[in-house]
Amino acid sequence: MREKKRYEAVVIGSGQGGVPLAMTLAHKGLKTALIESRFIGGTCVNYGCTPTKTMVASARVAHIVQKAADYGVTIEGMKVDLQKVRERKRSIVNMFRSSNEKSLASAENLDLIRGTARFVDAHTLEITDSATSVSIEAEKIFINTGTSPRIPRLQGIEDIPFLDNETVMELAKLPRHLIVLGGGYVGLEFGQMFRRFGSSVTIVQRGPQLLVREDEDVSEEIRSLFVSEGIEVLLKANVQSISRDEKGDIALRVAVGERIQTISGSHLLVATGRVKSTKELNPQGAGIQTDDHGAIIVNDRLETSVDNVWALGDVKGGPAFTHISYDDYRIISRNLFGDGKGSTVGRIVPYTVFIDPQLGRVGMTEREALASGRKIRIASLPMKRVARALETDETRGLMKAEIDADTGEILGFAMFGIQGGEVAGAVQIAMMGQLPYSTLRDSAFAHPTLVEALNNLFSSFRE
Repeated sequence: MREKKRYEAVVIGSGQGGVPLAMTLAHKGLKTALIESRFIGGTCVNYGCTPTKTMVASARVAHIVQKAADYGVTIEGMKVDLQKVRERKRSIVNMFRSSNEKSLASAENLDLIRGTARFVDAHTLEITDSATSVSIEAEKIFINTGTSPRIPRLQGIEDIPFLDNETVMELAKLPRHLIVLGGGYVGLEFGQMFRRFGSSVTIVQRGPQLLVREDEDVSEEIRSLFVSEGIEVLLKANVQSISRDEKGDIALRVAVGERIQTISGSHLLVATGRVKSTKELNPQGAGIQTDDHGAIIVNDRLETSVDNVWALGDVKGGPAFTHISYDDYRIISRNLFGDGKGSTVGRIVPYTVFIDPQLGRVGMTEREALASGRKIRIASLPMKRVARALETDETRGLMKAEIDADTGEILGFAMFGIQGGEVAGAVQIAMMGQLPYSTLRDSAFAHPTLVEALNNLFSSFRE
């Protein structure tokens, strides 16, 4: 007879929203189960933010050593040991993961159940692993199943041992030539990383620019930097087929405009986006509505189409960032145990792409600001005019902001430059406080700092 359990609350998925939500539910006295099919911590801790940024840090050290002579420092005999880079990454991941596991193990009213969850009906789940099956009934269910790599339908791809964002970090030997399929966040971070480690790198991007949601001027600055570092970037490049060439390398037949060319490399990284992890979940079995991409549809309170079922994090669509997943947890917690006013309406969404230098963004792009129907002004400043950037020899990139011309409100900000994510955070605080751009223009910031450049940025409007 199949085991059957009853809970007051069940959280499916232990990502950056799921773990604190399960802990809070249990702390508030609800008998709670947390379901996890793989590793505690979800994508961020195990094969997303934590490991990639750890390896990005190693790549930056390699880059600084390579250009040490520009600073008057001579270093000879630099070598990258990818196995040590990997071990450092594994150590930090294990530290983060084990910290989460210890917290969950010590929590009262909380059961951690390993397995894959599938809806039987609106409040019944079947949890299966390799050996057992458990039926669970719950009054409240919270879905935090996240996403997984999207594998494109390309002729021959099923015959090639390609890499994804997880397996590429487990390489013990540097690729001779890494081909990166996709010019989004994942593709750019790994492409630059392995180029700095010493691999030849080619990025194949189907769209007309890298980071297709960014403004063209920002994207072009990134492309220019990558090319200067020796990365080949192909835009408007449609892969027609993938095979092995006569040398045993991976060969991509690519149409670039009207020209057909073959790109051969030792390794292929597929970084063509993510899909929502809802297929095995069977949300339809519970009557939960999803969109055409499999994302669970929610309202501004993160409630699904079924009473007492919520979705948080990447699985619900929208901005796919760890900090948004955690903020989703706060919204749900506020509505369950606080003043009931939690909502995604008006939420300012920041993000950072951890290429080097960083791309930090908050609020609207120029394209979005123009589409809003407002009268806008654009402020722009190249990093070569930023004193701190000149002093550190980090002058690539630009700062840019979109302003409401009538009110002075800051609508959006982007910085592709040294510590761009940190400076974007400072602008976000101003936006949250509804400060006009003139406040940043006229403030006395410490000299010489990067944030001080906001004085000049907000005095540099396009005519």
